Amino acid sequence: AALAQETSATPPVEYQRHAPAGAPNVVLVLLDDVGFGASSTFGGPAVTPTLDELAKEGLRYNRFHTTAICSPTRASLLTGRNPHAAGIGAVMNSADSRPGYSGFHTKDTATIAEILRQNGYSTAAFGKWHQTPDWEASQSGPFDRWPTGEGFEKFYGFQGGETDQFDPTLYEGTTPVMRPAGDEYHLTDDLVDHSIKWLRAQKSVTPDKPFFLYLATGATHAPIQVPQAYIDRYKGKFDQGWDKLREEILARQKRLGVIPRDTKLTPRPEQLPAWDTLTPEQKRFASRQMEAYVAFLAHTDDQIGRLVKELKASGQFDNTLFVYIVGDNGASAEGGLGGSLNYMGQLQGMPESEASKLAGIDRIGSAQAYAHVNSAWAWATDTPLQWTKTVASHLGGTRNGMVLTWPDKIKAPGGLRSQFGHVNDVVPTILEAAGIATPTVVNGIAQKPMNGVSLIYSFNDAKAPERHTTQYFEVF
Repeated sequence: AALAQETSATPPVEYQRHAPAGAPNVVLVLLDDVGFGASSTFGGPAVTPTLDELAKEGLRYNRFHTTAICSPTRASLLTGRNPHAAGIGAVMNSADSRPGYSGFHTKDTATIAEILRQNGYSTAAFGKWHQTPDWEASQSGPFDRWPTGEGFEKFYGFQGGETDQFDPTLYEGTTPVMRPAGDEYHLTDDLVDHSIKWLRAQKSVTPDKPFFLYLATGATHAPIQVPQAYIDRYKGKFDQGWDKLREEILARQKRLGVIPRDTKLTPRPEQLPAWDTLTPEQKRFASRQMEAYVAFLAHTDDQIGRLVKELKASGQFDNTLFVYIVGDNGASAEGGLGGSLNYMGQLQGMPESEASKLAGIDRIGSAQAYAHVNSAWAWATDTPLQWTKTVASHLGGTRNGMVLTWPDKIKAPGGLRSQFGHVNDVVPTILEAAGIATPTVVNGIAQKPMNGVSLIYSFNDAKAPERHTTQYFEVF
């Protein structure tokens, strides 16, 4: 009798971790190299119906910030810390021995994926990672700084800063894989296909288990590559040039209310040419470049729309915290003053002549080109802000549009929020939404405090005083 009593008092072994009751699913979408004024939701020329729809069902944030360059933004986004605190204060190929510039996550800044995984979530990452040190991104490993070593149970995507959209360098977990066969292949489509397949598996096997899905597209980072049908939609839409385009974007932004009505355009930097100074041939090439770039963004938004449709069809959307960040920094000026048909050519000692670019104009956006827009187009899509990606001292490099939805918790959808936000606020927001305390120890290692602040205080109070009151920005 005594043995039976002792046995009955022993707590059962918990073989499956359980998330807090009611914890939401989390979908985190991050686009690449998209300026504040590029999407239609924030007044831009790219038609982005998915982002528009989510803005109506949730909230737009017009003072949300990134770090002005890709790897540090991702480090900050996934850890809730400032990028230097997380160890990735520079883009991966610029890492060095200084503290904060190591090029890999320090173990005292665990990712949100690892925290959620240890608290009963399924976790998966699809698309661009760019968080593994270059010297560990091979089949020799080690693999603890790959996504599957950073809390993601599933990874399908690519390691570096960019990849060919029609013939990408892909990994499944830590194994190199070939892209699916087919003439109609495009990487963004593929990433969403894999995301949907994973969601369906989670719903089928563990329907009561919440998930964290991180989708980081290669778009719209160069190379600009997109199905021709999308490019055709924008034919002739940019013949007016970048100076006029900025005025058009500014007017739309004021109508939408995403900028104050008394906003004035920042001046064109003297280093960028006025549109009217270009030759007719230069204008023709530049216009085609921009048609392809905007098409790339529109195509990307349509694919994300398939993911949203799947969440709604499966009944999971209402209790999903869906965070859609429109760019990991401002638009990229790395295409140079003249734009490029193969922007890597300059780096490889193969400069392009005006004649060679014009001869290849019909290849822009295709698999036979590695195109990138003119620097001035990038500046224009950052309207009304000054400068571009990599310039951390000006908002053109650091301010990005963000849309957030959570139907179960946002009481007045369709609103605008202007409280200061930063990518390091996303992790604290997720943890508060899930009812999970910020861990002080993860895997036996004491953790640095979060630098970000949860944005939940702003969900149902447009006038709430902002809580993120101090933030630095640094690149190079």
